[in-house]
Amino acid sequence: MLPFFSYYYENFVFLSLFTLLLFVPCLPARKLLDPSTELTADVRTNSNATWHSFMRFLDAEKGSQLRGMSELKKYFQRFGYLSIPNQNLTDSFDEDLESAVLQYQKNLGLPATGRLDSDTMKEITSPRCGVSDKKTRTAQKLHAKIHYAYFDGEPRWDRSSPMILTYAFSPDHTIDYLSSADIRAVFERSFARWSSVIPVNFTEVDDYYSADIKIGWYRGDHGDGQPFDGVLGVLAHAFSPENGRLHLDGAEAWAVDFKEQKSKVAVDLESVATHEIGHILGLAHSAVKDAVMYPSLSPRTKKVDLRIDDVEGIQALYGSNPNFKYSSLYESDISSSRSIYMERRRFSKWTTVFLVMVVFIFSL
Repeated sequence: MLPFFSYYYENFVFLSLFTLLLFVPCLPARKLLDPSTELTADVRTNSNATWHSFMRFLDAEKGSQLRGMSELKKYFQRFGYLSIPNQNLTDSFDEDLESAVLQYQKNLGLPATGRLDSDTMKEITSPRCGVSDKKTRTAQKLHAKIHYAYFDGEPRWDRSSPMILTYAFSPDHTIDYLSSADIRAVFERSFARWSSVIPVNFTEVDDYYSADIKIGWYRGDHGDGQPFDGVLGVLAHAFSPENGRLHLDGAEAWAVDFKEQKSKVAVDLESVATHEIGHILGLAHSAVKDAVMYPSLSPRTKKVDLRIDDVEGIQALYGSNPNFKYSSLYESDISSSRSIYMERRRFSKWTTVFLVMVVFIFSL
């Protein structure tokens, strides 16, 4: 009887496991890769050639000596983390670079390891805003829950109430593959988002040269000391109040609708416009990854809704729009967090069921 029982028992276990695998939701099967290989593949798709080359520094730390490290130091120099003259930049991972990496990690809400770990390298190689991350906060706002920041001196637009700022598009520096109507509609929505939370209104005018805010597309070195660097590098930059210049990189594949723009490197115009208007008004970069004012944006990603951090930061400069209510904003943030939580809970539940069933079957 034992062989007979053993035969049917083995088949029962096999069929039970097979049936369980059929009904348990699971992730698509994929070939297991080294994490650094997966990260490199992701970076190759989502960053420009210069920043992609930085991946060879993955996991470098203080004391490392790697050819080309001086170029990475120029990156940190550009975004406000190093003040060493170019002629003094070396290929050594020295104390200055370690300090820059630590500050970068803290500013962008990353684990502060001081190493060029995978999280840090993924952020370094991501397309981003060209505005420096150097920022200041007022003393009374220095506490753990505040992540928004301002430019040095906390500049803001000084106009009589009700404040109206005008904007216009450059007649000479534009792109021809998006319609003028689509571009104008995008910026109208972006300005309206900020206007809905502060007592500032924005009006488009025809006269570009007299407008408070001047918008245009440029390529490479365009005379403002902040040259663009091609596809998926610096996407755009803007200047603090009351300068008013807002420049976008003409080399990017700008999109107003991802269903129409199929490019893998397409960048959402509305997301970038909303972010740069925040700079125009006086906000620096935020450490909150979900905030509009976070410095990076992946291709084919849309991030246009102001978060609590964005709103609190801009209202500290200009006050609140009398019609604005925080309730809707909290609901939006809570809804987003709940969706993430429920998805994780669902996956965790089925993982637990699977493990319990496996243990039960093999304990028979």
